Amino acid sequence: MLVTVQDGKATKLRGNPEHPITRGFLCGKVASYIDRTYHPTRILHPLKRVGPKGAAKFEKISWVEAVQIICKKLKEVIASPSGPQSILPYSYAGTMGRLQGSSLDRRFFHALGASLLERTICATAGVAASTITLGTRAAIDPESCIHSKLIIHWGSNTSVTNSHLWALQHQARKNGAQVITIDPFRSKTAEKSDWWIPIRPGTDAALALGIMHVIFREQLEDFRYIQEHTLGHEKLKKRALDEFPPSKVSQITGVDVPSIEKLARLYAQTPASLIRLNYGMQRHGGGGMAVRTITCLPAITGAWKHPGGGAFLSTSAMYPLKDSHTFERKDLIPPGTRSINMSQLGKALCNHQMDPPVNAIVVYNSNPATVCPEQPEVIRGLMREDLFTVVLEQFPTDTTDYADIVLPATTQLEHWDIHTSYGHYHVHLNEPAIAPLGESLPNTEIFRRLAKGMELDSSLFDCTDEDLIREALEPSETSLMGPEALRGINFDTLRKHGFQRLNIPREYSPFALGRFPTKSGKCEFYSSSLEAMGLDPLAGFTPPYESPESSPELACQYPLQLITPPDPAFLNSSFANLEWQKRDAHRPTLIISPQDAAARGILDGMRVRIFNKRGAFLAHASVEDSVRPGVIVAQGLWWNKDVAGNANANATTSQAITDIGAGATFFDNLAEVEVALT
Repeated sequence: MLVTVQDGKATKLRGNPEHPITRGFLCGKVASYIDRTYHPTRILHPLKRVGPKGAAKFEKISWVEAVQIICKKLKEVIASPSGPQSILPYSYAGTMGRLQGSSLDRRFFHALGASLLERTICATAGVAASTITLGTRAAIDPESCIHSKLIIHWGSNTSVTNSHLWALQHQARKNGAQVITIDPFRSKTAEKSDWWIPIRPGTDAALALGIMHVIFREQLEDFRYIQEHTLGHEKLKKRALDEFPPSKVSQITGVDVPSIEKLARLYAQTPASLIRLNYGMQRHGGGGMAVRTITCLPAITGAWKHPGGGAFLSTSAMYPLKDSHTFERKDLIPPGTRSINMSQLGKALCNHQMDPPVNAIVVYNSNPATVCPEQPEVIRGLMREDLFTVVLEQFPTDTTDYADIVLPATTQLEHWDIHTSYGHYHVHLNEPAIAPLGESLPNTEIFRRLAKGMELDSSLFDCTDEDLIREALEPSETSLMGPEALRGINFDTLRKHGFQRLNIPREYSPFALGRFPTKSGKCEFYSSSLEAMGLDPLAGFTPPYESPESSPELACQYPLQLITPPDPAFLNSSFANLEWQKRDAHRPTLIISPQDAAARGILDGMRVRIFNKRGAFLAHASVEDSVRPGVIVAQGLWWNKDVAGNANANATTSQAITDIGAGATFFDNLAEVEVALT
């Protein structure tokens, strides 16, 4: 980003036209970042609660008083019988910078001996599953997708959530590439594709196995690549041929047999085929297995050999920055320290048998009252008078309403940071363009002050943010890419250029010659590590926890499968509070098929209540054929305080976790819909 500053105030924001990926274009949410930075509701001073929890009544206090209150309370918690593990840090991707997201904050909590947080809410199912299969995350050089001849968006609304990749794919399309989208919902990407395949939620792995069946049956596989670079081929071939004929796959997925056959042949016979897989397919009980099975496909056809071919989940694992163990000082973690899954925050806060209980929580870079599954239980936990809650924030979110102390945090324009990416291979320096507004501080400085108040080892925190950037750029010897990938990239060169590409070849294709970073060195269709864990070692299909087939009794009560992809106006809860965004989103909407609407007496525009045994929320019906019967879609996430009923779709989602990677299962959710009485 390029920021114009006049008299110390940011006045203009634009993309950097020299950046080879963004090329001067900013996505919608970031393009208005200046409005966000100077928004009148911005939190600019430390606040102390003066009313009941949830009432959002606060008084302004000084930083000195705020630090004193927090440190006094944390010391009391540590000295109590529950000890330091009753303190829980809770953070995620409110900022994805290495400094403000995962540096001194981690050192602080490790030094305290606090509980560890398993940060699972987004993509751990896919990360773990692709790592088991490929040894790392599925990756190509995104710039090479201009050479793709077939692009399959599988559980990815790329045109909305990854606009820069979509622009590159548009070039491929001009060169003759076909674009297919596999999604239960006709998203904007599906609308712009050559072919939309509406699949039932949670059945993606079954479709992948059906594709394999056709490929193996018709001998369309790349025999040489399979023989040289895969493990367990015969077992997978037998499973696909014996267990997943297109007729059976059609019954599971809802995709008709001719479409399965056509898709398989098209995929196998197009060498430069790219599967863009994303979060949608992994947010159900079998989400890990879904990603694992789909990432086997490019090895079966040899697509990895071709520029623009393969599978693409994320480039984030390719950056050889300083090992997180050393940078975050994981050596400080006391032996036996427990971990708490962030996707099960409600259980952690409300489980009275948990030993020790969570008695203090420090939230930063996250808005759990909005984004966590099974929202009613999360809110009950945050309402506990005996739970000491600190929130570092920029705005009065749903979560700050339950805080005892709120600390004002800086925005991207006001602090130093270093950024990698999950969509390309460039390292970026984030240099502050303006001074922090009001009394806001970077997370790094906030944790320095808290560490001093807690009398922690000063050597862990006596470093400037510039020092931390230099430290982060010390190459890791254990990285997949190796330390050479950072050669010539340091604080001074980044200060000069703003961004630099890793030292890897253009159109980098990591598995063209095999060399998978698994223990076997091969793409593991069969995994001994999964077998040792007592899980199915062979790529396969794990049904969702909640579906008419796997939960017939539950489906009698709640017969509709609810998925909750992001609203294009918001994309995530960090950008759901500006007036223009709420205006563009209009109001909470439930998309429902004409058949399902008619069966319930629902007309277009009616206010409806969506509910299950976990909770309920309100929306307005949009009756359309963009979803298949039996599936409903609620795009979000709205902040609770901005909608009728003070609840969003996460009032109904489950705290169950995925088969692999312990990820969230937001899209594994049976519900019912009725006309709202009010």
